[in-house]
Amino acid sequence: MKAPAEIIEGDRQDILLLCDHASNAVPADVDLGIDPGLLDLHIAVDIGAGPLTRSLAARLDAPAVLASVSRLVIDLHREPDHVGLIPHRSDGHLIPGNDRGDRAARIARFHAPYHRLLACRIRAQRPGLILSIHSFTPCLEHGGTDRPWQVGVLYNRDARAARPAIDFLRACGLVTGDNEPYSGRLLNATLNRHAEANGIPSIAIEVRNDLIHDAAGVERWSHTLSELANSLRNSLARNMAPAT
Repeated sequence: MKAPAEIIEGDRQDILLLCDHASNAVPADVDLGIDPGLLDLHIAVDIGAGPLTRSLAARLDAPAVLASVSRLVIDLHREPDHVGLIPHRSDGHLIPGNDRGDRAARIARFHAPYHRLLACRIRAQRPGLILSIHSFTPCLEHGGTDRPWQVGVLYNRDARAARPAIDFLRACGLVTGDNEPYSGRLLNATLNRHAEANGIPSIAIEVRNDLIHDAAGVERWSHTLSELANSLRNSLARNMAPAT
């Protein structure tokens, strides 16, 4: 069986990178009943997020965990009881094979091992900061409106990393969404479970996918996000330092 995630090791253990939607891979024995061309669209994979995570991991010398299955098979960034865990429709496209999918079997095969891997990794080497890398479309294909943000910072209740991250990105001149294009208070499953529940500062970083669809864009954003990561590490360390 294919591993639930690609693991990139790094010497810098204070930051952990995650990428829930890095892959558009569909196992040979899972029939989604769709045109294979749909696997190249955002409904199947966060375009550019995987390459960006790998580049950022190399630049920071930080470990990263990248999921190895398409969200059309199962969305690892959803709770097991979420209605969209195994999508039957995504951005107007029907996924007829999922009408026949065994929900419990897919959770056991893909979802549970991925989250078990994350839990074990964080328990063994607790990071001081978790960054989850995603991308979003400039506009949904069906019924969407233009999304003006270049990047969004998503978070739930813990804003220790979010507030300085938003300030940093806006100071760089970037159009930055505060819990946009959607709210981390509604969709934050992985970080809720592995970061916030463990008291670890975290954010999800959503980069608009037309900005990271090629190597040049990935390189630019890898540089920006590495600077952000270093800034957050320093600000968090200052805030957690004991008073003298």
